[in-house]
Amino acid sequence: MSVGCVIVDANIAFKSLLAGRSDLRENIGLGGHPQLFAPHFLFIELFKHKERLLRASHLLESDLLTALHTLLNQLTLVHEQDISVGNWMEAWRLCKGIDSKDTPYVALTLHLSGQLWSEDEELKAALRARGFHHFFNP
Repeated sequence: MSVGCVIVDANIAFKSLLAGRSDLRENIGLGGHPQLFAPHFLFIELFKHKERLLRASHLLESDLLTALHTLLNQLTLVHEQDISVGNWMEAWRLCKGIDSKDTPYVALTLHLSGQLWSEDEELKAALRARGFHHFFNP
């Protein structure tokens, strides 16, 4: 099955870095690799939690920064202002009462008609209950 574009959420990016494996494409394990996207917000989240990632990964800071560089080179970051207001409003409706930090990922998924890659089962269950079924499962 061919997948066009996949929106990588923060928990996937964090797990990739914590495992010392910043190569998301290897983690997918598919023959044909989809394009990987993330909202620019992911970049902010990664740096906001850099110290926590450093402690949890048990990597040297230079190794974590190298892994972060590799990870970010695999992603196309999309500025939030490039996503339509309509997609933002729908994403807000879908994420309301769940976790507002997931709104940019859902908005980008809607904007690109892609699939959201998340291992947040609570989020996925809540979104499914609201009619959102665009998930990537490697």
